[in-house]
Formats: sequence, structure tokens, C-alpha cells
Amino acid sequence: MPLKITRAADPITVDRLNMVIYGPPGISKTSVAFTAEDPLLLDFDNGSHRAPNRKDAVRVSAWSDVADIKAEDLAPFRTVIVDTAGRALDALTVDIIRANPKHGRGGALTLQGYGELKSRFGAFLKLLNSFGKDVVLIAHMDEQRSGDDVVERLDVQGGSKGEVYKTADAMGRIVIINGQRKLLFSPTDAAFGKNPGGLDPLDIPPLGSPAFDGFLAGVIQMTKDRLNEQTEAQREAAAEQEWFRETLAGITTAQELNGILGRARNASQACKTMVRDKANALGLEFNKESGTYALPKMAA
Repeated sequence: MPLKITRAADPITVDRLNMVIYGPPGISKTSVAFTAEDPLLLDFDNGSHRAPNRKDAVRVSAWSDVADIKAEDLAPFRTVIVDTAGRALDALTVDIIRANPKHGRGGALTLQGYGELKSRFGAFLKLLNSFGKDVVLIAHMDEQRSGDDVVERLDVQGGSKGEVYKTADAMGRIVIINGQRKLLFSPTDAAFGKNPGGLDPLDIPPLGSPAFDGFLAGVIQMTKDRLNEQTEAQREAAAEQEWFRETLAGITTAQELNGILGRARNASQACKTMVRDKANALGLEFNKESGTYALPKMAA
């Protein structure tokens, strides 16, 4: 079977995201998550009742409560919230050891058990994505000291946090700066983040305000739009390079080359380089006064 290659000029449409939102306790992570589009909360933390804007939720007591989730279960919803990712992984750990005690030792996973955890957690997220759902993973923040500096990390058990990092398309943290809650996606020396949409720090509207309702839905859509804009720009740039490559292959005279210089001036550096290479191959020189290529005077 031939390798299926996605060419640089082929668009890759982003229509769903896995987003991680983390922060310290009591900063309204769940409330912010509930402002996603048509959300369903998988409440592994059993704290959904504390959100003033609580929406539909599944109170999870064991991994078996969500293991057999089906497309029809999620049909009315657009976003699935896992609250929290750490507690979800804890529940999955218990389920793995229950099913195969050899995968655990003293309540912790063995190396084989961690392999099972990574595989099953990744498969679970892929299942939710296959239903066409955005997934928001909520995580608590754990502060660790590195010398005199405080470093922010996800409060997720051991090697499991690596799975959360890898599955996240975007990762933001909620902070309070001068009394204003903000959602920050860009990483820093002291905090993790993923900002594929290049979003600036976002002010979170006050809880209960009209602007707060739908806040995260707007952030998710903005991230998708930015990614899709990049994809379209990449497609257009690749298509332009292909046009120059094909056109230059058929050019044999200075007059023909000069005929595409107007387009080349507005093209990328890669296209300009192709034009210069073609001129060199034809033995042409650039005349700065006329702004055109010609054969050297002696050769003419």
C-alpha cells in the first residue's frame, strides 16, 4: 500500500481540539470550562456542584462509568470536559490494576501498567474525538521550587502527566494579575503552555456576566480559526511556489523571464530565489536601472 503523503499545498482543516486548562484550586477552572459550546462534564473530581453555572454532568465513581461511552450518549453535546485529568488517570489506574493485578505493585503501576495507562487513555481521547467532540481537560496546578524560583506543573501522578501534555493541542493556565483573571496559553520559563493559535493573554469576564457565557467556546473557535488561517496561507504559499516552478521550467529567453518579474516582486523569497537561479542558468544579468534581465553586453 503506497504511503499517503499530505502535500504542503494540501489544506489540513482543524475542526476539533484537545485543550488543557489548569490553575490553582478555587480559580473557577470548572466554571470556565462550562462556558464551552454545549458541554458535558465527566466529573471525576466530584466537584461539579460547586460551579455556579453548572451544566450537564456525569458524576464518575469508577472508570467503568465512562468506559463504554457511545456516540449516541454524546449526540446532544459539542464539548466533553474531563474534570480533572489527574483524577481520570487515577480512576483508570485502579481499573487497570483491578483487571490485571500484575500491572500494579503497592497500589502503583508497574512499567507494563504505565504502558497500559498510556494506551487506554490515548484511546479514550481518540474515541471522543472520533465522535467529533472538542475535549477540555481540566487539571490542578502543582507548584514546585527550583532554587528560588517557583515552577508551575500539572498536578497529575508520575509519568501520567506526560500523556496529558502530549494529547493537548492547546494548553492554557488561569492566573490572577492585579485582580483580573486571565487565560494564558504561551509557555514561560516557569509554566507550561501550548499556543498554536498565537493568542494574546485573554481577560476572563466576571462570573455571571453575559460576556462570561460562551467565553471558552469563543477561545476554542478562535484557536481553530487561527490554525485554519495558517493552513490556508501555507497552501497558498505552496501553490505559488509550484506555479513559479512550472512556469520557469518553460522559460528560455530574457523577455519571457522579465514577463513574470512583476509577480515575482510580490512573491516569497523562495520564489525570488527560483527566478534568480533561472536567470543564472540562462546566463542573464540583472540591470538595476531598467529592473530587468538581459544577456551580458559582450554576449549580446
